[in-house]
Parts: sequence; structure tokens; C-alpha cells
Amino acid sequence: MTTPKISEVLAQSGVAFGTSGARGLVEQFTDGVCAAFAAAFLCVMREQGEISQVAIGLDRRPSSPGMAAACSAAARALGVEVADYGVLPTPALALQAMADGVPAIMITGSHIPFDRNGIKFYRPQGEITKADEQAIMCADAELPRLGAIEREPESHAAAHRYLARYLEWFPGQPLAGQRVGLYQHSAAGRDLNHQVLEALGADVVVLGRSEQFVPVDTEAVSDEDRAKGRDWARQYHLDALLTTDGDGDRPLVADEQGHWLRGDIVGLLCARELGIQALAVPVSCNTAIEACGAFDRVERTRIGSPYVLAAMEQLAREYDRVAGFEANGGFLLGSAVQQEAKHLAALPTRDALLPALTLMVAAAREGKPLSTLVAGLPERYTASDRLKHFPTEQGQALLARWQSNLSAMRQSLGLEHAIVEADTTDGLRVTLTNGDIVHLRPSGNAPELRCYVESASDEQAVSLVAETLVSLQSVMTTSEVHEP
Repeated sequence: MTTPKISEVLAQSGVAFGTSGARGLVEQFTDGVCAAFAAAFLCVMREQGEISQVAIGLDRRPSSPGMAAACSAAARALGVEVADYGVLPTPALALQAMADGVPAIMITGSHIPFDRNGIKFYRPQGEITKADEQAIMCADAELPRLGAIEREPESHAAAHRYLARYLEWFPGQPLAGQRVGLYQHSAAGRDLNHQVLEALGADVVVLGRSEQFVPVDTEAVSDEDRAKGRDWARQYHLDALLTTDGDGDRPLVADEQGHWLRGDIVGLLCARELGIQALAVPVSCNTAIEACGAFDRVERTRIGSPYVLAAMEQLAREYDRVAGFEANGGFLLGSAVQQEAKHLAALPTRDALLPALTLMVAAAREGKPLSTLVAGLPERYTASDRLKHFPTEQGQALLARWQSNLSAMRQSLGLEHAIVEADTTDGLRVTLTNGDIVHLRPSGNAPELRCYVESASDEQAVSLVAETLVSLQSVMTTSEVHEP
């Protein structure tokens, strides 16, 4: 029987790279496909240097342990030792792997529904690049013969390192006297986050723990979670409320009133507190970043951490303190930060804890409600949501037609004001005469069309994104979206 090429297995799998790793339906991630991805990745890493070990971690999805086992089998078949760090946040795995100088594989679908999953890959220096993704998909080696499909014994070293990172950066108990709600749901770092908050002195109220997977999307907070935030803040008299997405690299922070803060606002405030000079952020982020005047330079990129990382690398040639963040709140620290005797090592991958803890500690230090940190920013408000079951190819075709006919876009979406500027950095982002922004982009992770808007008030932003989605739903039922 002919041994298949890795590239053939991947090409036939239906799994592709999106903005954050390889994503697909659970049934597409067979043992063979998972093994092929792991083998391809390790082959690419061997071309860049000698590899003797790979770090593996996973989230709490029902399918994740089996996928981790298949990846482990592939590594062993290639003679690579496996360090299994169990269920933990993605940034914790990345931190450990970078410290050890080894590549890493994280089994996670982040915030997408549990019938889907994914795999993230890390070089010893951090996240893989778009060039690495292409090399993985085109790996020409044969799929190795697998032995037992099983995991290695788990180590807690990576979780302990991640905990120590924040206890050292926030010495003492800066959250003493603060009552913090921790919405645990099924987040990979739910227990670790509890340990961190308690060690920093917070009175932690555990909320919403679930043994069923809960797909929390920090960019599209559900009405149910919005209501939970308000109810919990009032019921438990909270100073702050924290949760993350499934793999713990995107934060969701609420103020003392239970109002969830937008991820890009959390990132902006964190970067300002850290004294960051230059920022790389996706084009979808709030323009208050530039308007606040806190940064020497802001570079806008396509959506996805590989693009943010590439821009950060360029900025690091000119600035000492460089960072990036995404609209989902994930914060990427591109350079080490020194404050008096404290040292915070760079962690150039999305992290949820650094921005969340930075805001809570800043508010506690100033003796002010968390909401006051936001009050001083320029009044630009964003909202986002998505239209599900919108095939990616159809979304791309629709936006391509609208790009060449902005009047048709305005008419189809029922926009009250004329379009004065169009940005095609990623999807189609238009600015209206009243300053409002509407940004449409096919998701890189699922068959969805994402909608981001910005306006002069929170109410107007929420209303605009809702109206836009209603119009898009109508467009879906017409021939417009199906036209060749």
C-alpha cells in the first residue's frame, strides 16, 4: 500500500488556515489529518533548525484530547519528544515553549462552536508566519507510520510559569479589597485565572462554570452574556468581571456596572499603562487609538495575528517599546518592559491576562471605578457582530462587486449617509460623511460575514451594526449574493 504524501492528506481534508491557525469541522480532523498537520509542521521546523522536542497543549473541547493524541503520535513517529502540558491557555503554552526554545502545537478552536476545532502552531520564537502556513500545506514528505494514538503524561510546568509571570509583574496584592467576578464557563484557563486573581489579593466570585463547551466570542458578545454581566455586577457588588474565550488568549472585561468593554479599548488602555511607543493593530480597531495621542506611531494591518506580528517586527527596528492588539482584545507584547525593578518579558502572541490585569490593577491603584479609565478617551464607539451561514466565497464575491460600485453597497445596506472613503486592507471598510464606519469581512475561521462599525455613540454603533446585518440578511435572499 502506497504511503500518502502529507500534502495530499491535507489537500483532501477540507481543513484550511484562517486568521488564527488551521480550522475545520471536528469530523474533518481525523487522526490522519491531525497527524499530517503535526508532521508537516515539524518537518518545516526541522528545515529551520534542529528539533528534539515539541510542546503540546489543548482546550476543553470534547474533540481536543483525541486530536492531541494524534499529533503526539506523529511527533513520536518522527523521533520528536512530546511535552504535554494538558489543558491551559494558549499564551501559557507559548510562553513555556519560547523559554525552552522548542516549537509548540495548541489544539483549540478558540471561540468557534464545539462542532469545530483547530490547531495553532508556534515556532521556538513565537507564532508561525503566513509563509510557514504555506510550507505546512505543501509539505512533500510521506506521512509517517503512526504507533499508538495516545498522549504523554501531563506536566504543570507551563501553567506554573504563566502564573509566576504575573505574580512577579504585579507584586504584593494590588487587587486587595477588590471584588472580581470570574466567569469561568469552559475556558482553558479558568482555574489558573482563579489562582492569579486570588494571589493578587482579589476576592473572587466564581460564576457560570460549565462542563459543556461554551463558545464565548469576545468580539460578538451575546445578549445573554451582556445581561449576565449586568446582573452579576449588581448581585455580587463587583468591581470588575473577567472571562476569556475558549483558549484564553482573548479577554473580556466588564466594569463595575457589568458593562463589557470592547477588546480594542482594553488593548488601548493596557498599552498606555505600559508606556508603549508604537502599536500594530488591525484595520478593524477603534480610531480612538490614534485620536488619544498616547502613541508615537500606529500601524494598521489586515486582521489576524500574523499580520500584526509582521508589523510589530518592523516597528521594533525603530522603537524600544512595541506592542500590538486585536479588536478581540488579545494583547501581543513585542518587546520587554522594564518598570523600576520589575521586568516583563516579551510575549508576542495574543494574551488575555496582561490587558485584563493591567486595567484592574490601574483602577485599584487610583482608587477609582474601572469605568473611569474609559471615560477619558475620545468618544468613538465600536460594535461588531456576524451573519452566520454566509459562505466565504459568496461574501468575497459580494464585497468585490460593491468595491467597484459603492453606490450599490450604500443602497443595498440602506445607509443614510454617502460613502466618502473605502479601505480594502481587509474586506471592505467604508467611511460615511457623518464619520460612521462600516466594515464587512468574510470570516477566516467559519462561513460567516463579520460586520464591524464605529460611530460617535455606543447606541448608534449598536444600532448601525444591527441594521447592517438585517440588510445583509435581505441581500442573502436575493440574487445579488449569488451573481457570478
